[in-house]
Amino acid sequence: MTDARAPHPNTGSPKAGGSQAVIAFLTIVAGTVLGLAGIDLVLPSVPAMPQIFATDTATAQLVLATYVAGMSLGLLMFGALASHFGRRRLFIGSLAVYGGLSLLAVMTDDIHVLNVIRFFQGAAASGGAVLAPGLIRALFSELGAIRAVSAMGSIESLVPGLAPIAGAWLFDAYGWEASFKITGLLVLAICALVLARPSLLPHIGQKRSGSPASYWRVMKNKVFIRYGLSHALILGGLLVFVFSAPAVVIETMGGEIEDFIRMQFVGVCLFIVSANINGSLVKRFGNETVIMAGTALSLLGCCGLLGYGLFGPNNPYHLVYLFWVLNLGHGIRSGPGFVRALQATHGEDDKASALIILWTMLIAAVGTAIVAPFIKFGLAALTFALVLIVLPSLILMLVLPPYADNKQPGPLS
Repeated sequence: MTDARAPHPNTGSPKAGGSQAVIAFLTIVAGTVLGLAGIDLVLPSVPAMPQIFATDTATAQLVLATYVAGMSLGLLMFGALASHFGRRRLFIGSLAVYGGLSLLAVMTDDIHVLNVIRFFQGAAASGGAVLAPGLIRALFSELGAIRAVSAMGSIESLVPGLAPIAGAWLFDAYGWEASFKITGLLVLAICALVLARPSLLPHIGQKRSGSPASYWRVMKNKVFIRYGLSHALILGGLLVFVFSAPAVVIETMGGEIEDFIRMQFVGVCLFIVSANINGSLVKRFGNETVIMAGTALSLLGCCGLLGYGLFGPNNPYHLVYLFWVLNLGHGIRSGPGFVRALQATHGEDDKASALIILWTMLIAAVGTAIVAPFIKFGLAALTFALVLIVLPSLILMLVLPPYADNKQPGPLS
């Protein structure tokens, strides 16, 4: 993975010039975040769309649903295409298409046309999420990649909280078109930057000896499953809890939305802190120890929530003191676990990323749908489902083989 310009593989330093690697990292993250914000920025304007487009609420909600459907298809598409066209070219192309479609959306006054555009916009937006981890791995050493992927996760965790606020302001001030315009212009500006500095992003062809692995071959890789599926189970379970918690807090705990916001704020802060120290933890204790500890801590946080749901006084304010443990565990293992999952596929980073993200989306969507009828039973029902989702992550870590990196066992130093 290193080259002649690379420092010692465990120093965490960039492979190429430090400042250029940092600029490239920020460029990659900016493009990825703008794709993820395609839902949250638009969200505040959706309730007004039935009146704006003279349609019904169900059709207006498709503005969100078609975007998610497009992303699901795009994840698999970009994971496959990267084996033939290379990450850099596809990353720039996906941004250009996404930006162009964002600007095209403001030109329509037909909700059905807008929904078609949103489907393809979501497909294009998924390119950044699939390709970013592989691009980042090419910029940094192993430890540097862990820190960079963790930092990217920290930034992405802010999107669901900050993007709706920005979207609401844009909608109130400039109308529903504003979020599409600003997104399109920012994404095309990133494309212009990359085209002006062609050497900014790593140019890595995906030519390999033999044919690229299929998705099926990647999914049969037990080492990849160990890290990738366990990551998706923890993050997917966390999302099921977050998606369902507002209804539980308000309908069964006598709380208010402020209780959920307070809980979520503390949880996100702890995730950001832990995600940005896991590189130092890996350097001191080694990858496997950190990933296993984060997995166990995540499950412990789930069990703590379940115990409170069964025996606690059902006070929504107490969630502030409980929810952070799950976030802390996920933050500790997120970067090392994700990078290990990519390494396990021996070059199939893009398919690995696509599968992990797709699994996470499916777990979150299906889990939320299954939990919905049981919300009336309160926190105990929700947290019982959470434990059932997250428990297999620890089982996978215990029964499947770890990654063998051909190094002497022990901490990275």
